[in-house]
Amino acid sequence: MYKRHFIAVFILTNILFSQKFNIARIQYSGGGDWYSDPSSLPNLLDYLRTYTPMKKAGKEVRIKLTDNDAKHFPYLYLTGHGNINFSEDEVISLRSILSNGGFLHADDNYGMDNSFRREMKKVFPNKDFIELPHDHPIFSSYFKFNNGLPKIHEHDNKPPQAFGIFEKEMLVVLYTYETDLGDGWEDEAVHNNSWELREKSLKMGVNIIYFALTQ
Repeated sequence: MYKRHFIAVFILTNILFSQKFNIARIQYSGGGDWYSDPSSLPNLLDYLRTYTPMKKAGKEVRIKLTDNDAKHFPYLYLTGHGNINFSEDEVISLRSILSNGGFLHADDNYGMDNSFRREMKKVFPNKDFIELPHDHPIFSSYFKFNNGLPKIHEHDNKPPQAFGIFEKEMLVVLYTYETDLGDGWEDEAVHNNSWELREKSLKMGVNIIYFALTQ
């Protein structure tokens, strides 16, 4: 516990004052448009640079889980609409990354729920998703969200939910469902969302990043 917390604080300190923080988007091998919402992560990183002390926020880096440097990114991001599939090598690599200090944010871009849950069972057969309550620290790590995840797009008209997978007490996977934060991070012209709605999404993105790097 203490070793991983020290590592997290060390990473954040370096990001704030020296190293750049990049978000690694996962290019998974089968099914789903892993590349969707192309303006989302650049806009989130720009917001991070502008409105928080993380002036070293860098860029989106696109990786495959089987890349040699995949384990060097502390923050992984995954999205898509369709049928996500991990190869056996991707399953092994993702399990290793998440079991050794990595963090994955998976954002449901509508339609990936069943396949993502199935693939994560391959990664962690003995773990289940746990819904995060509204008082979980991720909703107050930088900005305050009293009611949990903001609702960005309607999809099936269900309330937004945040689910987590834990390695001991550490949140290693965050799955944001029925909210579509990535759509809120996109350029205004893409979905014609109001700035108020887009800013809620961007602020929640900041919270996720800060929590992931400091838990």
